Formats: sequence, C-alpha cells, structure tokens
Amino acid sequence: MKAKTLVVIVAIAAVGAGAFFLGRSSGQNHGASGGETWKEEEAPGTSGMELSPIGEQEAGVAGGAPEASGGRKVKYYKSTMIPGEVKPEPGKDSMGMEMVPVYEDEAAAAASQTIDVDPVTIQNMGIRTAAVTRGPLRRVVRTFGLIDYNERALAEVTTKFSGWVEELYVNAMGDLVRRGDPLFEIYSPDLYSAQVEYLLAIGSPTGSTSGLDALRASALTKLKFFDISDQQIADLEMSRQPKKTLRILAPQDGFVVEKMVVEGQMVEAGMKIFRLADLRTVWVQAEIYERDLAYIKLGQEATVMLSYLGGRQLRGRVAYVYPDVDEKTRTARVRMEFDNPGYLLKPGMFATVQVSAELEPSVLLAPDMAILRSGEKTTVFVALDGGKFEPRTVTLGPAAENDEYQILSGLTEGERIVTSGQFMLDSESRLREAIQKMLGAQKSGAAEHGGHEGHAGAAQATEGGRTTTATTSGESNP
Repeated sequence: MKAKTLVVIVAIAAVGAGAFFLGRSSGQNHGASGGETWKEEEAPGTSGMELSPIGEQEAGVAGGAPEASGGRKVKYYKSTMIPGEVKPEPGKDSMGMEMVPVYEDEAAAAASQTIDVDPVTIQNMGIRTAAVTRGPLRRVVRTFGLIDYNERALAEVTTKFSGWVEELYVNAMGDLVRRGDPLFEIYSPDLYSAQVEYLLAIGSPTGSTSGLDALRASALTKLKFFDISDQQIADLEMSRQPKKTLRILAPQDGFVVEKMVVEGQMVEAGMKIFRLADLRTVWVQAEIYERDLAYIKLGQEATVMLSYLGGRQLRGRVAYVYPDVDEKTRTARVRMEFDNPGYLLKPGMFATVQVSAELEPSVLLAPDMAILRSGEKTTVFVALDGGKFEPRTVTLGPAAENDEYQILSGLTEGERIVTSGQFMLDSESRLREAIQKMLGAQKSGAAEHGGHEGHAGAAQATEGGRTTTATTSGESNP
C-alpha cells in the first residue's frame, strides 16, 4: 500500500514539472512571434516585473559606442601582450588574453608625433642630448700614404768614357756623402790621351798662329766634356804631368741608395755607378678616393703620422694631384712634400695622412650619433620642454670633422637633439605609426562592410516605429 502511494506521488510531481516547462517555452515563443524586443520594467506600486517594448531610438542608443564612467569613449581595444594587435570591439587577443580599452583622448595623444617620457624613464633609458651648433664646415680626409724619394733630389754618378775603377772611397750603400767628396778613382785611356793633348797644346811657344789657339781650345773643351772640373784642369796646368787616374767627386749631398761597382771593375760610358738621394725633403704618395678629390687643393696643409713616432705629426703641403685614377681601387694619387728633420721619414714607410679642407665658414652642425637613417628618410629626435620628444625629418649636407654633419633643413640653431637612447624613442614612434595604419585599414574595411549591410537593411520592415527584429532561442519563426 505504501509503495503504491509513493508511485502516485512521483507521477504527480513529474506531470507538474512537465507542465511548468511547457508553459515557460510557450511564453518565450509567444514573445518571439511578436517580433519585438522586450525589457523588464518595474510596475508602479508593485514588486513584480513586466516587459515593455524598446523603441527604435532606445535600441539605437543601446548599440552605440561604449562609454566609460566620466564620459570617456572607448576608441579601440589593444593587446597587453602583443604590441600592435588592436580590435574595434572587446575580446581576447591571439594569445587568449583580455584586451584593454584605449580611450579617445589617449588615442589622440598616441596619434601625435610627440612622445611623452617621465623623468625616471628618461634616466633609465640613458637619454642624452646635444645642441645644434653653428660653425665652419671642415672636412678631414684621412688615408694612407707611402713615403718616397724626392725625385728632384736624386743624382746618378756616371762617366762619359770607358775605364777601370782603381779605388773606391765610398764602398757601401747607405753612406752619407757631401757635395765634392771623392767617390772613386778611374783610369781611362781616352782620358789620359785628352790630358796629353791639352798639355801639348798649352806647351806650344807663345805668339803662335791662330791654328795653335784653336788646338788649345779644342783640347780644353774635350776635357770639360769629360766632366773634368776647372780645379782639376788648373792642377793639370800647374803640374804639367798627365795623371793615370781621375778622381770622381760627389755632385750633391745625399745617401748612397745604389752602388753598382767594386774596385777593379770595368765600366762603360754612361753606366750607372752610384745613385745619390738627398733626404732632407721627401715625397708622400697618398691614395685619395675619387669622391674626396673635390676637397683636395694644391698648397693645402697635410699632416702625416708614423706608428713608431708615438702620435707625433709632421706637416707638409699638397704638391701635385696626378691626372689619372686607378681603375681597380678607384683612387687617385696625390703627391705631398714634407721636410724631413733628423731623417725621420724613411722611403718605403707607410704613414697615416690627413688633409683638412674648409668648405663653408658658417653652417648648422649636428652630431652624427643623433642621426637615424632609415633609407627613405633621415630623422632626429628634438628634445622639448616637459619630457617631450618630437621626431624631425632633416636634410643632410656633407660630413664635417669631429663626426658631425651639415644640416640643410629641419633644425634651427640652439635646438637640443637626442644623441643617446634615440633608438628606443624611434621604436615607440614606429609602433604608433603602425597602430594608426592598422586602425585606418580597419576603419576603411568596416565602412565598406557597413555599406553592404545598409543595402540589405533597407529591405527590413518597421512596424509602428518599433524595431521588429526578433530574438529567439532555438528556432526562429518566419
């Protein structure tokens, strides 16, 4: 009996629950079939709730841009994890993190080129600035050079007759000789015959005919053509004895840089016996790139530095610019002349060469380290008051000394520009630019999509000034 009673109670509860859910479903379908959107509204004087339809104006307000407290409007949403990822509506980014709103006033500040940085961040970023100055545009051309002999101070010692070297007074390369020092003694049959002829001519009786005078003159000329000095001819006239050998003297001061004979060797007429080089002045042959040739002028001051002199500089001048350019290295040779006190500059040495040129007496100059080059444009960051920094496009002129560049446009004298830490400012500026481009692309796409929806929405019917769009769960009724 008790079991039957329990079964009856369970059946009654099941029927009641089914009736409850059936009635709720019918109410929802009835609201949907009316084609109206409803809202809950408290009835006056009661604690119950009743639904009232939303008009078109109210629905439009509900679908507008979201507002935050205080009247600030959300412009877009950005990812906190991925820079540059933005959306026009709330949601999650590609990493599944909630996106945060960016309000219109913040977006306007981000769209501005000016970057605000607080003092603590400025210190942490290591930002340093320097002033744009005005000064002379000087260009320093640095290159390498090879020390060479002064070709105008070279002399070769030869003879105009054949003979044998009987004795060498200078018997080693590198010896320093002075003008008039003896170099060697040479015996030559031709020279001995010329001495004898001259002695016979001058030994003739006085008051002779003009033929004898011509003979004396011819014999004297022959000795001089053999490069016999006047002093040696005077000694011959005084001794009245021909000499077996003739002493050859140094024609100038200099070092023996070539020695081609030894004692007892036979030499031919015109053969090079010694080569002397005066090293009181030397040449420096420098290689100048063709792009720098416009800064090289004759008579310009030049300096050389040698590694073994510990930074000591020697000064000279530009003497000649050769008329050709090397096809392989694209450089031109420039010859410079330097005094050589103490013979510090030795031919064959490499040297560092600097040539200074002043292109303009007064121009705007900015440090090279402040300039950011992106290929298409050149940018610097100008430091403003209040921790603000503005990117500025500039036009550069030629490079100047001390790692500076001439500024043709974009800056004025006295402005302070960032010389350290500007790469972080540049990354922030580029990020803002990328976000603005992305937002612009999204706006144009949304406008195009909205146009298509406008054509479809024109076909929707409105009823009694109310929105007739129905919201259903499950199936929608046609």
